[in-house]
Amino acid sequence: ARRMGIKTVAVYSEADANARHVRMADEAVLIGPAAVKESYLVIDKIIGAARQTGAQAIHPGYGFLSENEDFCHACDEAGIVFIGPPVAAIHAMGSKSEAKKIMGAAGVPLTPGYHGDDQDPELLKREADDIGYPVLIKAAAGGGGKGMRLVEKSEDFLDLLGSCKREAISSFGDQHVLIEKYLTRPRHIEIQVFGDTQGNCVYLFERDCSVQRRHQKVLEEAPAPGMTPERRAAMGQAAVDAAKAVGYVGAGTVEFIANQDGTFYFMEMNTRLQVEHPVTEMITGLDLVEWQLRVASGEPLPLAQEQLQIRGHALEARIYAEDPDKGFLPSTGKLLHLSPPAENLHVRVDTGVEEGDEISPHYDPMIAKLIVWDQNRDRALARMLQALAEYRVAGVSNNISFLSRLTACPAFSGADLDTGLIEREKAYLFPEAKATPIEVWQVAALAELLREANRGAAKARRDEDPLSPWHARDGWRLNASAKRDLIFRLGEEQQTVNVAYRADGYTLT
Repeated sequence: ARRMGIKTVAVYSEADANARHVRMADEAVLIGPAAVKESYLVIDKIIGAARQTGAQAIHPGYGFLSENEDFCHACDEAGIVFIGPPVAAIHAMGSKSEAKKIMGAAGVPLTPGYHGDDQDPELLKREADDIGYPVLIKAAAGGGGKGMRLVEKSEDFLDLLGSCKREAISSFGDQHVLIEKYLTRPRHIEIQVFGDTQGNCVYLFERDCSVQRRHQKVLEEAPAPGMTPERRAAMGQAAVDAAKAVGYVGAGTVEFIANQDGTFYFMEMNTRLQVEHPVTEMITGLDLVEWQLRVASGEPLPLAQEQLQIRGHALEARIYAEDPDKGFLPSTGKLLHLSPPAENLHVRVDTGVEEGDEISPHYDPMIAKLIVWDQNRDRALARMLQALAEYRVAGVSNNISFLSRLTACPAFSGADLDTGLIEREKAYLFPEAKATPIEVWQVAALAELLREANRGAAKARRDEDPLSPWHARDGWRLNASAKRDLIFRLGEEQQTVNVAYRADGYTLT
């Protein structure tokens, strides 16, 4: 926005008062307490902030109200441009079952399944029996991996249907479900589409998002390994057909589930920019947010389909404050130390936090998106491993070591991909924990002692009396040698290091 000469306004909750997006924006408006239902999900407060500051448009981001048709309608009513698709497109794609009907009419390939309105449990069971097991029960209004149940055999269907409907009503306020054939080793491949107000629509190639845990993406890459030009063109055209069927404008993602043999079926459409859009930017050399802003202001798409090209290979890893060894349990706390790898032509870091910030329990615990690019996939994998090795986070549990193992995993590096990869490679990805070597604790203690000494020296240089002995951190005592204990924690392990100061250094035990 700044590069384009556009001023920005951030909205923030009380928990985000010092957040990075607040510091970066030209203006910022407080919209309520930490709870999203009292701040980020309150449509009137967002519209009010826009009116208060004279904002002409609202970019809805990745989550919260980004796919909410009521919010889009409220923007229209207020005369504020919603940087996204029209209300009708959001409505059409908001229900999985309705979206399937529209896609079927548009000739987009569909997974065998039942998408009807009759929700009688016995009818649903008969439909599942006819489709053939395994089947997946999905909440029609679902998303983010919620409201889904895998049914392996007929006798389990009704129990799992009830469980799915309860979760759907709790999470989305709608218990309508659809049933689809469950593919045993599917890949998750999505196509980035872009439409403008003049009726033009293009696809910006594909992303492979097969590596997931609990239906949530962990690693994404572009282009998809093993994708032939013919299949890319077919999937791209199907995605464009899907977008045109609902009069789509702006950035959107058409998600497909693909068999190992290359056949593919429409899954859903995300009517917003995706978290993993940077891998598409890296292989096309384009800024998709800039495209969003230009299209929203009424400009035509900057490029036609034949002008778009793929260059190289890109990967994105989601750096999270979570503990993979505890079922990816979110971690909260202060980022005591945060040092990402240096950014350059090959490495990009998109983040909303800085050292000293808090990872709160109120919002998604993502620390950053780490994106790498190189001329081919093997070189990009090497870049990712190097960048992960250089990433430093202290203060919260994180998934960096897990991501390193995942990137190096023979199944992933060999492009043997499907959505069950993490479960399938559990032995490799979750090795048995070993005791931390004693040298690691000693090095940690030495690093802390040297940090204290450096801080003391820096303070001395700023002081009126730089030679004052009170700045020294050498443990000097009048009648005895100084001793102290330093206590460190790594995961569940805790270790005390005894420090004895010596004239020429320290003794650590």
